[in-house]
Amino acid sequence: MPRKKKPENLRHKNIISLKLTDSELELLDHSAEIVGLSRSEFLRKSFLEKDIQLHYEIVADMDELRCLVNEYGKIGSNLNQIARYFNTGGDSSAEMKDEIRQCITDLFSLRKEVLRMAGKLHGHNQTH
Repeated sequence: MPRKKKPENLRHKNIISLKLTDSELELLDHSAEIVGLSRSEFLRKSFLEKDIQLHYEIVADMDELRCLVNEYGKIGSNLNQIARYFNTGGDSSAEMKDEIRQCITDLFSLRKEVLRMAGKLHGHNQTH
């Protein structure tokens, strides 16, 4: 079956030559592949529209992530026990205050770890 001919005003008949390094070509190919366009279409849209929407799909199945989620669950459980203790008339002993401080410290440590991991996923080494 022969290809359907485009109307004259939609034909791309002018050719522009461009020299790129290997790394520039690799970056161009990668960017075009991400948005699902050919090199020519990607360059044409970049030049004419100046705003190409890149869509990233991040799939994470990491043991570290599962470990962090488990830690968050444990800390949440501890905080619920502390809240229950205070809500049932428990006194604010030094032991309880120390446990609260430890939970808060653990939360901040986990937050820092999650931000570090997010930096790895997004390619930033200074996310936090």
